[in-house]
Amino acid sequence: MPFINIKTNAEVSDVCGETIKASLGKAITTLPGKSESWLMVGIEPEYKLWFKGDSSPAAMVTVNIYGTPSSSAMNDLTGKITSILSDNLPISPDRIYVSYMCTDNWGWNGNNF
Repeated sequence: MPFINIKTNAEVSDVCGETIKASLGKAITTLPGKSESWLMVGIEPEYKLWFKGDSSPAAMVTVNIYGTPSSSAMNDLTGKITSILSDNLPISPDRIYVSYMCTDNWGWNGNNF
């Protein structure tokens, strides 16, 4: 039940958004037990975002996860997310933050797991 939310000040076309979504669907399998079948992705393009005092293309990615994967799995996913964004958007890898929020409480379909 992961949710990946991307806030970026870059423009994201519909085609590019679909490519990013599909690539994240493959990348999420880096985390044991996670798959695209439960993945939710949000992309907030043209978000007012400044990093290091300027508005050059940047991204803030939040990954919400049910459970707690290992640090090494999250590190691997960070690398994949960074590559996906820098390959598809005009964002340098050093202008991408990835944050993780792990929880044991996750609701779906009117109930918690």
